[in-house]
Amino acid sequence: MSGTARSPLIPADPHDLLAMVFARPQDALKAARAMLSDGRGPYELSIARQALGILHREFGAPESAIVELRHAVRLARRAGSPDREADVLATLGIALLRHGRTRPGLAALDRAADKAADRAADRTVDDSVDKAVDKAVSAADGTTWARVLFRRAGARWIVGWHREALDDLGLATPALLDAGDTVWAARALTLRGHVNLALGAVGSADADFRAAQRMFATTNQEHDSVVAVQNRGVVAFRSGDLPVALEFLDEADRRFKELGIPMFDLVADRCAVLLAAGLARDALEQADTGLALLARLRGQATMRAELLLIAARAALAAGDPAAARSRAEEAIGLFAGQRRAWWAEHARLILVQAGLAEGGASPRLLADARRLAARLARLGSPEVWQAHLLAGRAALALGRGRQAEEHLSAAASARHRGPATSRAGGWLAEALRAEAAGQPRRLLRACRAGLALIEEHRLTLGSSELRALVTAQGAELATLARRQSLRSGRSRGLLAWTERWRATALAVPAVRPPENPELLARLAALRDTDHRLAVARSSGAASAATLERDRARLEAQVRAGTLHVRGAAGQGERGPGAEQILAALGDGCLAELVIVDAVLYVLLCGGGRVRRFAVGPAATAVAEIEFARSRLRRLAYERRPDRAALAELGARLEASVLGPVAGRLGDGPVVVVPPSRLHEAPWGLLPSLRRRVFSIAPSAGAWLRAQAAERPGDGSIVLVRGPEVANAEQEVRVIAGLYDEAPARPTVLGGGSSTTRAVLDAIDGCLLAHVAAHGTFRADSPLFSSLLLDDGPLTGYDLERLRRAPYRLVLSSCDSGQMAAVGADELLGLATALLRLGTAGIVASVVPVNDETAVPVMVGLHDGLRRGLSLAEALCQARGDDVSFVAIGAG
Repeated sequence: MSGTARSPLIPADPHDLLAMVFARPQDALKAARAMLSDGRGPYELSIARQALGILHREFGAPESAIVELRHAVRLARRAGSPDREADVLATLGIALLRHGRTRPGLAALDRAADKAADRAADRTVDDSVDKAVDKAVSAADGTTWARVLFRRAGARWIVGWHREALDDLGLATPALLDAGDTVWAARALTLRGHVNLALGAVGSADADFRAAQRMFATTNQEHDSVVAVQNRGVVAFRSGDLPVALEFLDEADRRFKELGIPMFDLVADRCAVLLAAGLARDALEQADTGLALLARLRGQATMRAELLLIAARAALAAGDPAAARSRAEEAIGLFAGQRRAWWAEHARLILVQAGLAEGGASPRLLADARRLAARLARLGSPEVWQAHLLAGRAALALGRGRQAEEHLSAAASARHRGPATSRAGGWLAEALRAEAAGQPRRLLRACRAGLALIEEHRLTLGSSELRALVTAQGAELATLARRQSLRSGRSRGLLAWTERWRATALAVPAVRPPENPELLARLAALRDTDHRLAVARSSGAASAATLERDRARLEAQVRAGTLHVRGAAGQGERGPGAEQILAALGDGCLAELVIVDAVLYVLLCGGGRVRRFAVGPAATAVAEIEFARSRLRRLAYERRPDRAALAELGARLEASVLGPVAGRLGDGPVVVVPPSRLHEAPWGLLPSLRRRVFSIAPSAGAWLRAQAAERPGDGSIVLVRGPEVANAEQEVRVIAGLYDEAPARPTVLGGGSSTTRAVLDAIDGCLLAHVAAHGTFRADSPLFSSLLLDDGPLTGYDLERLRRAPYRLVLSSCDSGQMAAVGADELLGLATALLRLGTAGIVASVVPVNDETAVPVMVGLHDGLRRGLSLAEALCQARGDDVSFVAIGAG
């Protein structure tokens, strides 16, 4: 180095370069390259090559990493430093392993461990040597040995050798703590946490992750600090706290992006949480996006296999067993080549589950499931109960009672431990056992216990979307209970169990999102982007594609922010019993439609009785509803719709959804409670309902709550006119005139004043709101369904921010009453956002509106309301030939 100036990029102590790799990766890259061109000796060049190898290994160039690290090993050997050689060998072993070369990777780590152990053992205190120097060198040798053991433990964890990994960590962790090696000790605790998680010890893992986070906070290791945040998210997920898990993982994602580091294991963790939340399509999309990016970066083969496994799980949950099978097969091939038996068995679990979903049970599938359960048990997998449940299902289908009992009994043991959703799975196994044994009381007790656990879990969620989606985890329990009620002939029991698991998200205390300035800013930016996108599309501007990407990004951010909201204290209401429903009906009746094993039934409640009627195949009802909606879309644009065609259409639809009940509805008002799959039927088209007072409700419980909604005392009325709506100005002007003699003049917003903020402020807690604005229904993301106001779309996410819901709401735009079926039997859309907050009743359209007939219907409706009629009564009087509008709720 004499005669040359040291580059300012190179740290004073060359060893500090390795610490820079994760703390400041870009600076480390520059420093390593500067060191290589600076004429250093083999020892320091070995450090530089090792740093480059780690950077290549972590950030997408595995072959280059292996080349650099092998060069680093040769340089360390040339420098005569066994300590340096052991350290680089350990780094090389990890790089080989992650590239899918498991055998040579583990061999390199074993050589590194032996070399480091020999070096530490050979150190003896020589009286002729400075004892302080000798002690320091001995400590350094011991630290290298501990660091090598830590990395070998990491390799064993990747392979799935969890007990062996804990053995290494049992030696390495105390040695690193005793040496005061904060960064590496924290990394060892982090790794031990991951191993504990794999073995199902969530509490121990949480303690390790928390300790590691505290230690990283005292260092400048930004990368490791962010990993600690990610790990806290994983623990929250495994504990069943999905909002906190998503919050931690989103924070980690943001900070990794700031560091410029693609973290594929974060993608896998987030996908697992999304899957648990019921967002299977989102999980699959993110996993496939991660796989595509990993391929472009030529990233780690081990991570590709893990992402394929999570993608297979997501595809299976999304109802695509063929895609699940193909991804699982590829994952198994990669895991087998990487000698990762633990992971391969979990991929086989998905493969066998997909086989059952695709082709049903077979003797071969049962044999595969039995062997899989045995192997997972030997590996100590916490998911072994799933394999037993799979084997039990297959044995039941094949009529092999003894084997079914054996496996379902093993699966049922999961009901005593683990997060709520896993325990609910154990209760499902117990319910299947009871059904097979012909023990109805035991069956219903298991169903009750399993659904209670899912309800307990649901109360931790503040997002209405997650609350609705998570009910899918109890769908089979609810079906088993309904099937048993049907077998026993107990109509009241069938009604109770149907209400127990229908539109339950509306029965949970509403959670108003916190006043988050960032979320509000994103909602405002989304409205602005949507407005500019509409202008760009109409003019054919090239900016439309960019604006579409911006809108998608903002929607993703808004949605992600709401998923973080935690549940409120308290508990949801259980479904009402028959006596409560019958007492509230008076001289009317309630028709609750129920689907059990693909057959549609109607439970007709009224006159103190609950009677059950079989209608026919549910698929026929779904097909007839879609056919009717399609025809009505065309008829809506005809000046004078064909009455005969409407009558024929209505008769067909009525036969498929009400069947024999249509002639037994009596003379009083009717409440129709369809399952979510049938909710979008144009009910006003049915001959038995067309001239009758009727309303639609998501559940009987929702109808009872709407009846009990408190009417505001101030009597305020708000009329809103959106932009570019034909006849809206006339509609609002005439309706406003009807209330000339009201105690308070209506508030009218339009012509630039109907902004989102102004409308929300005006309708908050009002008696009656009427919105004449273009509506958009979003089946892909129902809470982004919207009403177009002067400053852009008002979405379901905006409505959820109301402090108090309007008591009554009228939406005169097309399709404004549409809601999406999600979860087990839940609905999401603009209407449910308000019903959840306490709106008593809504009038909205479920199909496109005929402009000529809409205005007189709306005027007639308000005339009835002004005279003291309910929404359903006023709509019945005003309907005429219109079949688009329905009354929802009980207002």
